[in-house]
Order: sequence, then C-alpha cells, then structure tokens
Amino acid sequence: MEKYRQDQSMAVLVVSSLLTLACTQSQNREAAPGTGDPVATLAEALSSNDVAIAQHATQALEDGRHTFRFDTFGDEDFWGGALNLHQAIEGVALGGVGPGVSPKTALAVGLKIDIGALPLAIRKLLKAGKIDLNDPATTVALIKLNAVIGITGFFSDDDDDPGMKSMGIQCALCHSTVDSSFSAPGIPAGAIGHRLDGWANRDLNVGAIVALAPTLKPVADLLGVTEADVRRVLGAWGPGKFDAELFLDGQGFRPDGKTAAVLIPPAFGLAGVNLHTWTGWGSVTHWNAFVATIEMHGKGRFFDPRLNNAAKFPIAARAGFADIKIGPDDDKVTSKLPALHVYELDIAAPAPPNGSFDKDAAARGDKLFSGKAACNRCHSEPLWTEPGWNLHTPAEICVDDFQAKRGPEDRYRTSPLAGLWTHQKGGFFHDGRFATLLDVVDHYNDCFKLGLSAGEKRDVVEYVKSL
Repeated sequence: MEKYRQDQSMAVLVVSSLLTLACTQSQNREAAPGTGDPVATLAEALSSNDVAIAQHATQALEDGRHTFRFDTFGDEDFWGGALNLHQAIEGVALGGVGPGVSPKTALAVGLKIDIGALPLAIRKLLKAGKIDLNDPATTVALIKLNAVIGITGFFSDDDDDPGMKSMGIQCALCHSTVDSSFSAPGIPAGAIGHRLDGWANRDLNVGAIVALAPTLKPVADLLGVTEADVRRVLGAWGPGKFDAELFLDGQGFRPDGKTAAVLIPPAFGLAGVNLHTWTGWGSVTHWNAFVATIEMHGKGRFFDPRLNNAAKFPIAARAGFADIKIGPDDDKVTSKLPALHVYELDIAAPAPPNGSFDKDAAARGDKLFSGKAACNRCHSEPLWTEPGWNLHTPAEICVDDFQAKRGPEDRYRTSPLAGLWTHQKGGFFHDGRFATLLDVVDHYNDCFKLGLSAGEKRDVVEYVKSL
C-alpha cells in the first residue's frame, strides 16, 4: 500500500509538472487546427525533451526528499555500532545501559516528532494523556514508527526481542523542525507537528545527545584526547549549536573560553547562493558530501585536498579526510548527492507570518536597506547575499577572526536573510554573539559609520523581519 501511495504521488507530481509546462507554453499557441482538443494542445506544447526534463526533475525532487529525511548513508555503524548510542536510548529495561531516554527527555533536548508518522490511534492517546512520556520504551516505539525526526532505529525481526540493534541519523536531524499544529498534555509547544524541512532546529542540543553514548572512545581516539575531554566539549555546545570543524582541527573552545560550536543554519533559500556555510567551505553539494562522510560518519567517497593542510587541519590531515576512498559498491553517499542537491535547492525560504512585523516601518526600512544603511551592497536582492564569491575578511565586517581561520578561506560568508524570522533563537552571526537583530544593526552602524538614528535602525530591523 505504501509503495502504491508513493507511485500515485509521483504520478500526480509528474502530470502536474507537465500540465504546468504545457499551459505556460501553449498560452501563445493556437489549439490543433479543427480540434480545440486540450490533449492535442498538450502534445503539441511538449517535446520529448520537455517531458524528460519534467520527469527527471520530479523524480529527483522525490528522491532528494527521501534522502534528506530518511537516509543514514550507513552511519549506523558509527552511532550504533561504535558509540552504542541506541543502548543509551533504550535503557536497562530494554537491554541497554543507564536509565534510558524518555519522550520527555528526548523532547527536552530538542528532538522533534513527525505527526504524519503517528497512527490516528496514537494521536488520540496522546491527546488524552494516556501515553507514558516517562518510559524509554515509548521513545523506542516512536523511533520504530520513524516518527522521531532525524533518527532511524534498526530492529530485529524477533517479536520477543523488540529493542534496537543499532541507530543512525539523517540530514533532517539538524535541518528540520515541526510546526505547532499538535498539542497535548505534557507536550511542549512546537515539539510534535508537521515536518518543516530546511528549517534550523535551534532547540536541538546535539552535544547533549551525543554525550549520552556509553562510549566516546572512537571520537576521543580521533581527536587524541580523553573521553572526559570530549564530554566537556560536547557539554558546552548548548541548544542549536554544532561544531563541524572539531573533527578537523580539534579546537573545542575559543580563546575566550566559550564553545567553538556555531549555530545550526537553515537549509532553505539556497538556490543561486554560491558558498553557503558560515565560513565558505563550498557549495551545497560539497557540504552534503562533507557532512555525510566526515560529520555523520556515513560510508562515502570524499575529496578536498585543502584538508591536507596539517597546520590548519591537523586532525583531518592525520586521519586522511582529504581523500576518503571507498569502493563504488560500498559507497552509500555519492549516488544520493544529485537528488539531495535538487531537493535542498527547491526548499524556498518561508514567508513571515501576518502580524510578525510592522509593515509601515518595513516599507521605510526597505528604502534604508538599499540606501543609507547600505545593506544591499552585500545582501543583494533577491538572493540576500552576493551573486558570486560571497565572502569577506573579518576586518571588513569588524569581527574577530577565530571562526574564519577554522575555514579554508579565512573569511566569513554573507548570510542570506530570507526567512530570518524562523531562526532568531540563539542569536545572530555564526556564533550567536548578537542577541537581537537590533544588536546586529547597531554593530554595522558602528562598523561602517552609517549614522542611522534610533528610528531608522528599528525600521531596518522590521524590513529584515519581513523578508
């Protein structure tokens, strides 16, 4: 039945794409002479190449969505096989270790539940408060339903042994959240709802989740430190932050003693954007390959000779991350990259909700944005970043160079602004150093000596909130 639904969904999408294309192209054409037949018009409007393009685009979109939401790239051998993280989730009652992870604990560290994966009966029980949210067995049952976004459990077929044998993670773990469409007793707002792919999960405490693992020896061995050191670094991250460079340079903390982790960015509104990470590592698909193989510990081929720079990336150089070789039959990443790229580029930045900004102030801010405030010289409409090589030195934007030096170009990317309203939690800039948008405008007003009045600053803020 599930395969039938997927095929039907695919058929509807293909037909929709073809009809849209046909209608667009046939607006300036006459119907087939003497027929007026829309089918004839459709056949006339579409070449075989048009059909092939539409079918390929639709298939890529569907495949990319599935990869984004559900593909572990074989990383279960690390998270389950090496770190035994699934045992920490299960707890001793299900053959694991420790107290286990209850739904309340899981939601408290920012994990999200996909309401679309829950049977109606389960939804009703949740609404009635009749599901034990303090029992790790409930968490395991939710994982088995594929309802915990970003986590896949691997189970045996033995009904007498219901526990997990391993677990893996997906892209959606950090780059999806849910809406607030579902509420129930004991469930925090925004914890259960419909998927919002591409949104940064600023509630997710990745460090706390990884630190639950019974052993972190593989990580400690990679970094050349103790497990206690690793747990101290992970404990400093906090909600909404992750440190992708830790496995490259081993720097857990900034010189001021604060965590070296940076905010999880959104994965929407990236079509047309060149370099898209905080420090300009590469394109969307470069970063997908990087994260899948190095951060998620999936099984894939990866090549980036910049990681051979032992002075800048001592961990990566020693581990051979610059050229990760794997046989084509074992590669679970490379074949998924094209469709994943298509899907991510198709995720548009969401429009702000009605009433979330002052329209009159935003109209004034629009003029300031491309005028006196000079924001548009970097945040070029409608990309909201520079078309091309969108990087700047730390001095150019009046900030320190710590995080910039952890990247390959010693620079910071101009971040796109569309949909900024979705990820205000945790602050702004790569590390959340500015608590509010007004703080950001104040910073640039001082940096560039713009001479904005208090009212003009507020107008710019309202305009940015409207994007």
